[in-house]
Amino acid sequence: MRLKANCKINLGLHVLRKREDGYHDLETVMLPVAGLYDVVDVDAIGSGVEFTGVGIEVDCPEDKNLCVRAARLMQSRYDIGGVAIRLDKRVPFGAGLGGGSSDATAVIVAINEIYGLGLDKSILVSLSAELGSDTPFFVYNRPMLCEGRGEIMSEVDVDLRGLWLVVVKPPFGVSTGEAYGGVKPRIPEQKLKLLIAKPMEQWQGSIVNDFEPHILLAHPTIATLKEELLRSGALYASMSGSGSALFALYDHEPELALPNDIFIHIERIER
Repeated sequence: MRLKANCKINLGLHVLRKREDGYHDLETVMLPVAGLYDVVDVDAIGSGVEFTGVGIEVDCPEDKNLCVRAARLMQSRYDIGGVAIRLDKRVPFGAGLGGGSSDATAVIVAINEIYGLGLDKSILVSLSAELGSDTPFFVYNRPMLCEGRGEIMSEVDVDLRGLWLVVVKPPFGVSTGEAYGGVKPRIPEQKLKLLIAKPMEQWQGSIVNDFEPHILLAHPTIATLKEELLRSGALYASMSGSGSALFALYDHEPELALPNDIFIHIERIER
C-alpha cells in the first residue's frame, strides 16, 4: 500500500506552560502542505519489521526510527504479521515540518487497512499520540487547532485557497531540545483562534511563534531568510514549529533568488 505522507506548517504557536510530565501545553494551528510529502510503501510480510530508506538520508538508529516504532507499536497491540516499509524521504528533517510524524501516522493507517483492523479515527489518533505530539494531526490531515501537547484537536476555519505557499529551509536543522530549552512560556492576551479570524493583513506581528525570538537570535540565517520572504512581498511569514524551516503566504506567484543551499518548495493552495 502506497501513501503520500505530506508535511505541515504551524500558523502561530503559543507555548503556554510546562507540565508536570515534562511536556508543554501548546496552542497552535496546523495546516497540511499537500505538495510536499514523503512516499511511504507498506506491505504485509511473514513476520518482523523490515525498513528501507531512500531519498534524503536520515541518520537515525532503527530503534528510534518513527516508521519502525509505529509498526512495532501496532504489532504489540494487535494480532498482525510482519510489516515491510519503504520510505522515500523528500521532506527535510530538523525543520519543524513534522515529516517524521507524518511518516509514522502513514504506517499506522496503512497497517490498519492492510490487516483489516477496522480501527476508527479516534483510536488511530490515540495510537499516533504515543509516538509524538504532532503525530495525531496527520490522522485528520486538515486545518486543526491543536492544544494540550498537540493531541487535543478541534476543527478551525482557515481558508487559504488561491494563495501561494513557500516553504524554505536552511542547510541545518533545529533540535526540539534547543527550541524548548530557550523558550519562555506565557499566556497570550488573545487566543490563537481569535487572532486567526482577523483579516490576514493583521496577522504579521500578532500571530507569532514563541520559538522564534531565541531561535532567530541564535541562527541569523533563519532571521535573514524571514526578512527576505517579507521583502519579496509575502503577506505573512513565520517559522514553522520548532524550525529551522520558514513558510510564507503570497497573493501572487513569488520570484525568489535564494542561495543554492536553501531548500525551497512553492505551491498554490488548492484546498
